[in-house]
Order: sequence, then C-alpha cells, then structure tokens
Amino acid sequence: MELRKLPYELTVCKLESTSAISLDGGFLFVGKTDDEISLVCETREVPDATVAREDGWRGFVVCGTLDFSLIGILSGISTALAENGIGIFAVSTYNTDYILVKAEDYGKAAAALANAGYSVTE
Repeated sequence: MELRKLPYELTVCKLESTSAISLDGGFLFVGKTDDEISLVCETREVPDATVAREDGWRGFVVCGTLDFSLIGILSGISTALAENGIGIFAVSTYNTDYILVKAEDYGKAAAALANAGYSVTE
C-alpha cells in the first residue's frame, strides 16, 4: 500500500462556529458533533476565531480510493506507528484516510511505515 507525504504543516483546532471557515484554501477537514466543531487545516490558514489549537502536525495520505469493504487499513498503519511510540490523529474521508503525526515524529514515522512494508513517497 502506498502512502504519500503531505507537503505542508497542519493544525488541529476547536471552533465555536463554522462561520470562520473558508473553503477557498488548501487542505481542510471539518468534523461537527453534538459537542464540538473540529477543524484540521494547513497551519498558514488557521482562522483567528479558534477556541483551542494544536500546531505542529504533518500528514500522510493513503493513495487511491479505498473501498468501504476493506478492513484494517487504519489498524495496520496505527499499529506500525504505535509499536514505534508514535501517536496519530486520523482523518477519514469518503475516498481515503489521512494519518497525522506530530512534526517531530514525521521522519521516524515515515521510516517505521516503510519498515512495516508501506511504500512512502513524496
């Protein structure tokens, strides 16, 4: 399975409202539940009106469109990283999965994934 490195830094935020979110920029993922609104976006595009934010994330995307019948994609990736002491923040879309790790673990994560048999590309 091929994973591609995302070429930008990411931030995970908590917002009070979606009104500050611009859909005109680059990578953006919004999650809304009964209890909160979360935003993952490129660090350079974080809205001013955040309740909380955590900078310093980098990401990998699982290449290709994943069929819903596939089992264990995130499990395999998260296990390979956990065995190397690397925590993740996962984002899933209709087509694929994104795995975020802290920037200081990014190189170590790429090596751990390659050692686990994943193809990690730029």
